[in-house]
Parts: sequence; structure tokens; C-alpha cells
Amino acid sequence: MPTQNTLAFDFGGESGRAVIGSFDGNTLKLNEVHRFPNKPVRIGAHLHWNVLSLFDEIYTGIRKAVQNHAIASLGVDTWGVDFALLDERGMLIGNPYHYRDSHTDTMMAEAFQIVPRADIFEATGAQFLQFNTVYQLLALQRANAQTLRHASTLLMMPDLFHYWLTGVKASEFTDATTTQFYNPRTRDWARDLLDKLGIPHHFLAPIVQPGTVLGSIAKQTQLNLNLNLAGLENIQVITPATHDTGSAVAAVPASNNRYAYISSGTWSLMGIESLEPIINAQMQEFNMTNEGGVGSFRVLKNIMGLWLIQECRRRWISDGSDVSYGSLMELAQTATPLRSLVDPDDLAFLHPQDMPATLMDYCQRSGQPVPADRAALVRCALESLALKYRYTLDQLESLTGERIEVIHVLGGGSQNTLLCQFTADACERPVLAGPVEATAIGNILVQMIAQKEFASLDEARAACRHSFPLTTYTPQHPQAWQDAYGRFKQLLRNPPA
Repeated sequence: MPTQNTLAFDFGGESGRAVIGSFDGNTLKLNEVHRFPNKPVRIGAHLHWNVLSLFDEIYTGIRKAVQNHAIASLGVDTWGVDFALLDERGMLIGNPYHYRDSHTDTMMAEAFQIVPRADIFEATGAQFLQFNTVYQLLALQRANAQTLRHASTLLMMPDLFHYWLTGVKASEFTDATTTQFYNPRTRDWARDLLDKLGIPHHFLAPIVQPGTVLGSIAKQTQLNLNLNLAGLENIQVITPATHDTGSAVAAVPASNNRYAYISSGTWSLMGIESLEPIINAQMQEFNMTNEGGVGSFRVLKNIMGLWLIQECRRRWISDGSDVSYGSLMELAQTATPLRSLVDPDDLAFLHPQDMPATLMDYCQRSGQPVPADRAALVRCALESLALKYRYTLDQLESLTGERIEVIHVLGGGSQNTLLCQFTADACERPVLAGPVEATAIGNILVQMIAQKEFASLDEARAACRHSFPLTTYTPQHPQAWQDAYGRFKQLLRNPPA
């Protein structure tokens, strides 16, 4: 059969990439044709998406892709929660905020003064995170922002890129569920909640499912790309799971249903798949979320992830040290095991000025040995992440009443052999690591399902299993990790002041 070529744009925490997926009826192959930095821009006191530059990178990715390949479709995924506002002419209003901006720091508390926390969870089934879209909108409302007053359309970031490509305004399901104003019971926007918070909702776009064909690339966009590029008019824009974790989970190469996944990158998103949302008191207590998946809900926990290491490295580079991730992992192996632990989700780590100093301060305030060098700091972060995975695993098993047999680690973090081994050790479960490019693969698979290349997600996942090798990690040193887990749970119960 002829090879099917599909183009995925995947925007991660540090970079974006354009990846062609080619399927010959047997094997899925990837070809990265363009990679570019994805860094926020600080304007005054605030942090924003560099959105126009990023859309120009999409142009560049399309140009490179069509030079040597006949592309049938393309789709974009990014992280969740962030959005753009458009005026009545469809023009961008202002610079979209980046979720790590501090303008939402007090918004959850303000929201709870209007609508009780329990009522918000009952209406949305979503994890409480201060940067959720609902709190970003509340911050704009409290600031009496002109952008909010003049907005005619709200689009999540991948929906914005799809709109600029096609002229079609739509909100894709998986990203819509990250807003904390989507109701998973009614499968629609939680407009009553927005009314209570005094946030307008006339600008919300219709919700569409992953695999929706939005249409062809608009004529003006074709002109902007290049008059001499052939085949642009044949490219269909198809919504993947536009939330990057939704795409990553679509690529889980699972062969049975008793698994948990960790989409491991800047954030670690750990959870299970469920046909129906889980909304009950225990879910609220655990502060977990129901995010949209491909034909499912992803019941999961957002965990701070490799951000801890990325920010340490950024600080050390700014101080004049050229340190690679590989060298940091080698250093970490030399440090004393399980000496100092932190809660990766402590708010002190969300946007610190100096991550190494913040980690050291946390250990000092909690009465633990202070990591004295880079090796100890990196080991502290990795071991703490692995123990937070164990804590989340226990919660997931408590929610479902079923034992999870294996953990699939997906994405860039699956290359981190030390973290994968620590995860197996802490969770006392085998870990299957890979594929590395899970988000791009899932993006491609959903597009191919829409094109009838695969009959179902199960069939697409089988092709993924066949095409990309996995690395298995088995648990070691159970007693040492059990002792450390007891200390870690005590730390969560009694966080440092």
C-alpha cells in the first residue's frame, strides 16, 4: 500500500518540533523536519507566549515538510490551560499569557470566596492548579482588562494555530478539559460556574473531538506560505488530541488494561484511562483531574516533573557552567541515595528565581541534610519525583480498587534511565519506557485514524508497539525505598513552614 505521510506540530516546554509520520501498512516511522525553541517572553512584569514567532515556525515546518513529501494532513498540540482572545474581526487581542506568569497567584483563593472549592470540583472534576484557565480569566476580570472586555472568541493555543491555518474556530475536547470550566458530565462548558464567578462565556467556541477534520489550509495562508509550493491545497488540518498529554497517552503501547502511564517531561502527568469521569470526594481529596482523552477520560495527577532539573541546569548555565543533562545524571549516581527529599509540587518550585537555592532551602526548613553539591541536588529531585509517583500510584489504586501491574513512561523523560529505575524502585512495579516521541506519535496516530488508516485506537497502538522498542526496568532495593517512602509521606503530611 502507498505510504501515508502525516505532519505533527508538537510544542513542548523547551522546544517545538515538526515531525512527519509515515506508515507503510506495517511500520510507523518518524522524520523530524524542523525543531525550534519555545521560550516565553517577559514583557514588563509578565510572561507571555511568543505566539507570532511560533506561528512563523509552523510556516517553516510546513515548507520543509512539503519539499520532499506529499503531506495528507497536519495537526498541532501544545500544553493545556493557556489561551488567546480574538476580537470580532478574528484578530488577536494582546499577548497570550504563559501559565507560569504570576498574575494568577492569588486567584484560587479569590474564586473560593465566591464559589466553594467543593462546588467547583463538582462542576468540573478538575485538579486545582493556580494557573488553570479559569483563574487566568478571573485575573483578567479582576484587573478589568480591556482584552477580556473586547473579546469575541476564546481559543486555546493549539486551537488558535488551527484557526490561523484554516479560518475555523473550534475548541478541541482534550484541551478544553484543562480549563476547569468544562463539565465532564454534561460534556459541555460549565457556563453556570462562569456566571457565578462573573466571567463572560459568550466567546467560547464549539467543542470538537480529537480526529475532527477542520478543513483545508486557507487560501490566504497558502499564499503566505509560498505561491510555488505544490500540494498545499490537498493538506487537511485535523485536530489531534491537542493537549500534548492527550496525544502522548494515545500512543501508550499497552497490551493490557491494568497499567498507569507517566507522560514525563517538564511536567509529569500520571494516571489511568477511564471510559467515564470519576468525580467524588476521594478524587477531590487527592486533587486529581479528569482530562479528555481519545474516546476516554484521563484520570490523572499533574506533578511538577523534570522542571526541577531543567531549572537547576538553567541556573548553572547562567552562572557560567556548560552542563549537559547527561553529565548531571552521571553526577547524581555518585550521590548518597535517599538522603534528602522534597515535595516536587510545593508551590515554591513553580516559578523560583533560583531552583538550586529553593531546593536547598526546602531541605533546611524541613530539618533534612542540605544537598551540598549538584550531584546531591539532582539526586534529591529525581528520587523525590519517583516517590511522588508512588504516592500517586497508591491514590489511583485506591480510586479504582484495582492493582496496577505496570507503569508506562512516555516522552522525553523515558530517556532518563536513572529516573526510570528510581520509578520502578519506588513504585515496586516494572516500568516500560518509551516511545520517546510519544506526543508526536499520538498526534500522528489520531490524524491517521481520522483518515481511516487505522480502524481504531487499539489498532493504532498495536502499530506503535510494533514500531518503537521499549526498555524495561525492574524494581530493586525494596526495603530502602519503603523506608524512604515512609519519610516522604510524613513530609507531605507536615510540610515545612
